[in-house]
Amino acid sequence: MSSLLEILHKEVVPAEGCTEPIAVAYAVSLAAELLKEEITFIKLQLSGNIIKNAMGVGIPGTGQTGLPIAAALGAVVGRSHKELEILSNLTPAELKQANELLDRGLLEVELKDTPEKLYIEARVYSPNHTATAIIAGEHTHIDFLALDGEKITPPKSKADCGKPGLSDSGAYAGSVDRIFEFIDAVPFQDISFLLEGARMNKAISEEGLRGNYGLQVGKKMSQKSAVNLFGNDIASRIIAATAAASDARMDGSAMPVMTTAGSGNQGIACTLPVIALAELLGKDKEMLARALALSNLVTVHIKHYIGRLSPLCGSGIAGGVGANSGIIYLMGGSLAQIKHGIQNTIASLSGMICDGAKSTCALKISTSTNAAIQAATLAMNDIAPTTKDGVIFEEVEDTIRNMERLVQEGLADTDTAILNIMLSKGGVM
Repeated sequence: MSSLLEILHKEVVPAEGCTEPIAVAYAVSLAAELLKEEITFIKLQLSGNIIKNAMGVGIPGTGQTGLPIAAALGAVVGRSHKELEILSNLTPAELKQANELLDRGLLEVELKDTPEKLYIEARVYSPNHTATAIIAGEHTHIDFLALDGEKITPPKSKADCGKPGLSDSGAYAGSVDRIFEFIDAVPFQDISFLLEGARMNKAISEEGLRGNYGLQVGKKMSQKSAVNLFGNDIASRIIAATAAASDARMDGSAMPVMTTAGSGNQGIACTLPVIALAELLGKDKEMLARALALSNLVTVHIKHYIGRLSPLCGSGIAGGVGANSGIIYLMGGSLAQIKHGIQNTIASLSGMICDGAKSTCALKISTSTNAAIQAATLAMNDIAPTTKDGVIFEEVEDTIRNMERLVQEGLADTDTAILNIMLSKGGVM
């Protein structure tokens, strides 16, 4: 990891809609754009994690959920250059055309037996040609592109711009110490771009608080009523603001979000608590930018060990740990207290599983935000777990690495079990 600033530029990017179905739309679009004839069939082969995270989530601008409409739109819109914002400015005509494609039964989805957690293979057929696009490892990493079996050099993706990311394990040398040193030393102008992400994520939070999205977790928490047990304290306002953004995003809001490490919900989870607290405390833009740099980089650091897609909830665990670090920084905490906060948050959230992208993500994010605030309060009082406590080790980096062991050794079959449970409900793809 040669430059933490480069990591920020690569891993903090905008997206419209849940990144898994949007990545499917992107793959289909890449293949469809190679064909100059009418599309006669689309075949998708997807890893279990892609299916799990795309089955129940709302697709922006459609009022529909799941993989089929995302894939069909990818075949129709023809703007793969927009990558994770491929469905922005969707028109009624495009939606109608996509639904007609589905009505004709031109889409088939299969589970791919692959060790790669993030794998999308899209084959698009026309009367005389077949085009193939494979996305693997990262949501916009084009692993293979071909027309009639002849390999084509893919367009340069933002994810492949030569800058290292959390997937670059051979170059990875991240640590909480290094991140803390960076955020104190980096010139403000170099990280001021993070403020655009703050504006973007705050906007979708406000939309979630206004509208009736999903389970309305954030909205109902923020309303004064006889059945609301939450008060109007700082913690409740931060949790409500964060959950509301996920409510809107998971229910198909067409507003963009600033993602972190390939996930919009991770971006929401690690930034909105920091944004909300900075506003409540009256912090200036520079302090906010530094806190956001910290929260994003700590989230990326945790995700390096959990994995891009995982049986553990990245938004809850990685996003919660990142938010906790940013909260402590805004409260004037030291590096030692930030480490205490990470230990506290992992002790609280380490067992949170991922059962796909859907409306209940807002519940998990509200839980993780609450845990992050609680953990920060303890850390600011110099309280942290000891080595006698579960997965916690004395050194914070060892505790973080234990998340990788938990995924690889302890939860090896969890994704399969979760996916089988989801598929048992029938009609979900």
